[in-house]
Amino acid sequence: MPRLVAAPDSLPRTWSVAWQQSAFRYRLLLTLGLLLVLVANLPPFFAWVQARPGAHLPDPLLALLPVQDVSWPIFIIIYLSVGATLHYVLPRPYLLLRLLAAYWLMQVCRVALLALLPLEPPIGLLPLRDPIIDTFIYVAAGPITKDLFFSGHTATVVLLALGVGPGRRRQWLLAAAAAVGLLVLVQHVHYTYDVVAAPFFASVCYWVAGRFGQAGTQ
Repeated sequence: MPRLVAAPDSLPRTWSVAWQQSAFRYRLLLTLGLLLVLVANLPPFFAWVQARPGAHLPDPLLALLPVQDVSWPIFIIIYLSVGATLHYVLPRPYLLLRLLAAYWLMQVCRVALLALLPLEPPIGLLPLRDPIIDTFIYVAAGPITKDLFFSGHTATVVLLALGVGPGRRRQWLLAAAAAVGLLVLVQHVHYTYDVVAAPFFASVCYWVAGRFGQAGTQ
C-alpha cells in the first residue's frame, strides 16, 4: 500500500492538495468501496441475526428505567450531530478519510460481535425506526430488535466527537452521545452493556483508522 505523506504545514490541507497524492486517492476510493460492500450485505445479515434465537441478559439498571418512545429525540440528536460534523470535516479531506475508515471498521466490529453474541432484545423494548437507515439499508419487513452489542447509535456520535478535535464542538457532541445513550436505554432498545461498550469501540476504531489514513489533526 502506498505511503500517504501529510501535506506540509505551510500548505492548506485542501482537496486540491490531497487529491494530488495517489495514496490519498487510493485509500479514499478503497474506503468508499468497502463501505458500499458492507451496506450491500447488511440486509441479509440482519435478517439472519433477527431470525436466530439468543440469550436474555440481566440488566438491573434497565429494569429501573420507565419505558418511553423517544425515537424522535434520538434521531434529531443523531442527525444534527452528523450535520455539524460534516460541516467541519468536509473541507478537511484527511480527517474525512479517517472518519470514514473508522466508521467502516466500527461497523465490521459490530457485525463480528453480533455474529458471535446472539442476544434477545431487552424486556419492554419499543421498536426504534430510523427513517433513513431502515429505508435504504436494513430494508426489513419488521423492526430489527436484535441489533444489540454494541450500540451503534451511541458509538457513531462518540466517533463524530473524536473527529472534530478538542474544543467546544467536541464537548457538545460528547453531550449528544451521552443523551443518545440514555435515550436508547429509556426506549429499552439496548442493554446497558451495549451503551457502556460503545465509546470503547468508537475510540479504538478511530485510533486504528488514524494509522490507516495518516490523517493527523486538522
